[in-house]
Amino acid sequence: MKMTEFWRSAGTHLVSVNADGWLDVTPDLVRAYFARPEVRPIDTSCDEEIRLFEDLMADPMMSVDDARLAAIVDADAADNYRTVLDFRARLVEAGTIEGAYLSMMRKADARVPSIFLDQMVHLIVHNILGKATDPIRLRAGEIFFREQNVSTDEGRIMLADEEVIAMHAETGGAGSLGQLLVASDTPMRQIELDVLDEDNKAMYWERSDNFDTVVDFRFTQPALDAFARVIEAWVHHFLDLKVKVQPRRSIEDEHWSWHIGLDAEATRILNALYREETVEPQDAERLVALFQMDIEDQHRVGPTMSGKPIYLGLAMTKDKSVQMKPQNLLTNLPLIEPA
Repeated sequence: MKMTEFWRSAGTHLVSVNADGWLDVTPDLVRAYFARPEVRPIDTSCDEEIRLFEDLMADPMMSVDDARLAAIVDADAADNYRTVLDFRARLVEAGTIEGAYLSMMRKADARVPSIFLDQMVHLIVHNILGKATDPIRLRAGEIFFREQNVSTDEGRIMLADEEVIAMHAETGGAGSLGQLLVASDTPMRQIELDVLDEDNKAMYWERSDNFDTVVDFRFTQPALDAFARVIEAWVHHFLDLKVKVQPRRSIEDEHWSWHIGLDAEATRILNALYREETVEPQDAERLVALFQMDIEDQHRVGPTMSGKPIYLGLAMTKDKSVQMKPQNLLTNLPLIEPA
């Protein structure tokens, strides 16, 4: 059965899957980073910058010494090349996208731009979900690498892509015409994006790279369960660890021993709840979702956590945005061996 294509923007055509199921770093992938708008030459670029760019397009793995970078007139342009070259070194050293991501996360390498990390996660999640047939699971996977805007009107928890919401706010979704209307204070129609459900989810295949669908993230809704399945697949792909994840309404556990916040806000709130500190109602309401993770491979778990569940939380900020940190699922598990 031929799989339906999705997320062409992930760049899977630039990499190859190795025998272990991980993505090998290739010259084509590295070339794409040098071709980014922030790096490629512009009309005012000096001759040395243009020559360097052309050489890297021909051989993206070529060695570039400090003297050549210093010869670039625009200091910002030179720094951009240094950033990509440093990133390239980490990719090449690891050999795979997953290996490089794990290394960067374990070392908390602040030198790697966040946009590069999001792109890596985009590629990895596509690799994990490559054979998925449920569009709602794919939409749930977007949360791993794209910031979400949360609407809680009428008791619902609706997640929409933050970048798409911002675009509509600026232009009304009408491109340059929308910008003109905004500039002239002309009223525009309210933002209306399609809510993905079991009845209409087939439309996702043609629009996957638009990131313009909304999911209902309330308890018992399909998107919440789909997100749990992506978490399971993410952990298994990286750590070869079997886990079972289920949505929860609340944490009622007298022996609560371990939790992982899937973002900074959730970490803060769960830490306070775990320490039995007072949590203001408005803070508690920021928890968008709670999950219970049970590790099936118990021989991999430390003795103090044997048989005990791990609680996961996803939360929104005061501005009602969710920015997941999927690395927390890989670096904060109570395993005997290094995660």
